[in-house]
Amino acid sequence: MADMEFSGSPGECVLVLDAGSSSLHIALFAADGTQLAGRDAETPPGPETAEELRDFLATVPTPSAVGHRLVHGGTRLTEHTLIDGPVRALLEESATLSPLHMSPALAVLDAAGELLPDVPHVACFDTVFHRELPAAAYQYAVPEQWRVQFGLRRYGFHGLSYAWSLARTADVLDRPADALHVVIVHLGGGCSACAVRNGRSVDTTMGLTPLEGLVMSRRSGSIDPGALVWLQRQHGLSAGQIEETLHWHSGLLGLSGTSGDTRDLVRARADGDASAEGALAAFVHSCCRGIAAMAASLDRLDALVFTGEIGEDQPEVREEICSRLSILGVGGGLSMPSEKELREEGARRIDARGTDVPVIVVATGETQQIAAETRRALISR
Repeated sequence: MADMEFSGSPGECVLVLDAGSSSLHIALFAADGTQLAGRDAETPPGPETAEELRDFLATVPTPSAVGHRLVHGGTRLTEHTLIDGPVRALLEESATLSPLHMSPALAVLDAAGELLPDVPHVACFDTVFHRELPAAAYQYAVPEQWRVQFGLRRYGFHGLSYAWSLARTADVLDRPADALHVVIVHLGGGCSACAVRNGRSVDTTMGLTPLEGLVMSRRSGSIDPGALVWLQRQHGLSAGQIEETLHWHSGLLGLSGTSGDTRDLVRARADGDASAEGALAAFVHSCCRGIAAMAASLDRLDALVFTGEIGEDQPEVREEICSRLSILGVGGGLSMPSEKELREEGARRIDARGTDVPVIVVATGETQQIAAETRRALISR
């Protein structure tokens, strides 16, 4: 378990709970955005979560607010918002759109609510960043009943990461965020790309759920929907079996047969592992295709931005992606800041001299963004 002890003046602290489908990151932030303490839970969100939170809270000052990362806000929760009874009910509704992510997050939310009943809790949604997607980008070409009555549409995810990365990119380029046309790529356990025009998301690769789009660590990314019907009809696979396989046993893991971690695969490729080489080639191809598609939604490309665990600390993957994007004015020969350097600076331009398009890498900042959005939501209420 990674554990960062409390340090510094408490001030008005915000507790951030960032729950994934199989992970929980806990962090405490001071009023100036400094992280005072942090912990990665030893077990996925579940029955032990309350005890994990209780242990953490015993070592830090009582927070003045709690910010929760929720992957999906559905059609009705389009702002980061204070959680009350009606909002909690709406969260239950939106959980059906991404049960593998929402169910653990709601379990964490409820556990925190019992432990800290007298402080405000704020829901921060990955979907909020994409709330102004144009219809051409969010509509699927399906009948009106599916789109309107069922709510079948593209929502987009990784929005908290994108909001953080956009602000850091503006700092690096010394230009206002609302004047930038950029493609941001979040590469981690989940992977997606987003086109940002004048500070607003106008296209993204993830869809109704976080399963669509790029090849990911264990998730398949986009696959012909006809293939899923074929698997059901011809091979008797149930919806549950298909869902389990696409979410947990596909992606880089499914292609390599050994690992969903690019670090493992880069090492294995160097040792002559053909399956690892093929998995990485498919991943890079998927990323390049997604980036090019996002660039088509912009008038120009002011920068290509990488973030997420793979995006920030896997230079081999960044290099291979950029070396294939000369058609967009992006080139290889990238510099490779160390993890320590990147964490200290927050973001850095890494493209080689003479390239047309800046390439920027941003240290992952979802938890910091949640803390900032929590404060904003409480100020504006």
